[in-house]
Amino acid sequence: MPNETTHAGYMISDDPSRLDLDAIHAYLSRSYWAATRPRDIVARSLENSLCTGIYAPTGEQVGLARVISDYATFAYLCDVYVLEAHRSRGLAKAAMSFIEAHPSLKNVRYFHLLTKDAHSLYAHCGFAPLAQPERHMERRVAS
Repeated sequence: MPNETTHAGYMISDDPSRLDLDAIHAYLSRSYWAATRPRDIVARSLENSLCTGIYAPTGEQVGLARVISDYATFAYLCDVYVLEAHRSRGLAKAAMSFIEAHPSLKNVRYFHLLTKDAHSLYAHCGFAPLAQPERHMERRVAS
């Protein structure tokens, strides 16, 4: 049974059958973080994540927040967006509240994310700069 809520007439849902792969890929293709991500990789990433879709009153998908997690200790928040025409309605904050209260993520102790320009949004949700950045490492593989 999908989890759903409404905010300002919009539906926020974790129902994977509602996700619009074409709309998601179209937005990610013009984002700074996923512009070169192929459609088949976007599809696979959605299939293997907990996705929160944001839907306009018309049913059109206008936003997304994707969580990669073991549902026990760690979660990585990524691919968060709201289409430009639907911003300034509190939809990103509502989606973040939905994720924070999600039954599958309630006991996760550590959430991580990367952002270039949405620090204030995430600060409202309890995110802060890394406490010990010197302990974090990454490995990048050329695509």
